[in-house]
This record gives sequence, structure tokens and C-alpha cells, in this order.
Amino acid sequence: MIFSGQRPHRRTVSTCLLAAALVAGLGGAVAPVSATPAHTSGPRPTVVLVHGVFADASGWYQTIAALQKAGYPVIAPANPLRDLDSDTAYVSSVLDSIDGPVILVGHSYGGEVITNAARGHTNVKALVYVAAFAPHQGESALQLAGKYPGSKLPDALITRDYPLPDGSTGKDGYIDPAKFREVFAADLPSSQTRLMAAAQRPGSVDGLAAPSGAPAWKDLPSWYVIPGSDNVIPAAAQRYMAQRAHSRTVEVKGASHVVMMSRPDIVVRQIHSAHQATR
Repeated sequence: MIFSGQRPHRRTVSTCLLAAALVAGLGGAVAPVSATPAHTSGPRPTVVLVHGVFADASGWYQTIAALQKAGYPVIAPANPLRDLDSDTAYVSSVLDSIDGPVILVGHSYGGEVITNAARGHTNVKALVYVAAFAPHQGESALQLAGKYPGSKLPDALITRDYPLPDGSTGKDGYIDPAKFREVFAADLPSSQTRLMAAAQRPGSVDGLAAPSGAPAWKDLPSWYVIPGSDNVIPAAAQRYMAQRAHSRTVEVKGASHVVMMSRPDIVVRQIHSAHQATR
């Protein structure tokens, strides 16, 4: 692992192919958490874990288990994965329902959602990005996905039409099951990734070209977990976003896009660090 960082300051099918390079995380749980933070005095913040595209909240299971063992209340809501505005509004409504401090965590596209959903919530004390997007105002996930080379996702994308309420058609993106493990979760067993590929939740790619709003990371401290062998969002893109946000960063050598599944211990440590620094 390489630790870096500093004290934080307070749309056509081709488009779909690009948009898919923004996506993130799927369910299932494997590796045991070998290092759970020790209990410390005082109430714990609620940890809200937001998954990304090709994903559901089960991808957080190992993280949840470790956090609960350490005394943290945890909520892992179902991200709708329809478009940035409605996904943001949904996660914001979850935050509205929580009394007390919150640490908000996002994986991949979920990072873009938390960047927007945290605004206006004074109880959100920290943001934690896990193989995630952290856009600036006006940026889209499409722009960030194309900023650096290295993603294997565009060549593995399958799209399917789905009906929209106004009678038009949207595009849902899936990863080709034959390429799923290599692209998405190369450090997990193939027996597990076959199940993940079959159960993957698609995400609408049409909304991913929408510009992001004012980023919450400009006003909130942030932490970042960067998988060194991410084949969805290149590590270079994540380093760029982390540095810009002045995030406290840990890079996990050899880890895939689903680092919260293969190395949940690292994710838990970053969340705990965020709590310790902001309580």
C-alpha cells in the first residue's frame, strides 16, 4: 500500500460505451476483514454506503460486518441507478432520515452521487471515496472516464433498451459475463465472479453525461481508497481526483475495482480514520 495525502480542506451507443467506464461495484462478499478498528469512546456516526452501477448493496457486506462489529450504525441503501439527479435526490432523502453525524461513502459511480447528495446536510462530517468518481462542478463522469487511458470496460459493455415513462427508450449497460472477472473483479475467485456477472444490476447510461453540481468535497474532508489494478476507472484518474479534493489517500497495490470486497479491511480503516479526524 502507498499512503499519500494531506490534511483536507473544509448521452447513441458510443456514448453509452464511454459512459459505462464510469460504473462500479457488485455484490457478494469474500475476504475476511483482518483488521477491525478497536472500540473508542463516544457515539459512532452512521456510515452510509452507496454502491455504483453493475452493483447492489451486497458488495458492502464485509465492510458492513466489520463496521457493525466496531460499533458503527450502518445503512447501505439501494441506489436507483437511473440518472444523477434522481439518484442524488434519493440518497439525499436517506440522509434526511438520519439523526446525528454521518460518514458518507461511495463506490465508483456512487462517489459521484455522494459528491452531490452531501450538499446541504450539516450532519455529514466526511466523504470516503472507494474506487470512485469525485467530480468537480460542471464535469461529467464521461469526461472523467476519458481523461486517462486504461479502462477495459468499453470493449466489454453490452447495452439493452428499456422504456422510459415518456414513451422514449433509454439504455442500460451490462458487462459481458465472459469478460466480467477481468474487467471488474480480477482479484476475486471465478466461482464468485460468475455469480456476480449473472446478478449484476444495470445502470442507465443516458444520465451519466449530465454535469455534476457543486462538489461537497470542497467543504468537507475526504478520504480515498485507490485500487492499483482497477480496470474500470484507471488508478491515474482516481489519483487526479483525490489530489484535487485534498483527500487522505491509500493506494492498494494489485486490487481490482471491487476493492471493498477483496480488501474490506482497508476500506474500514479509511472510514475509521475519517471518524477519528472529524469527531
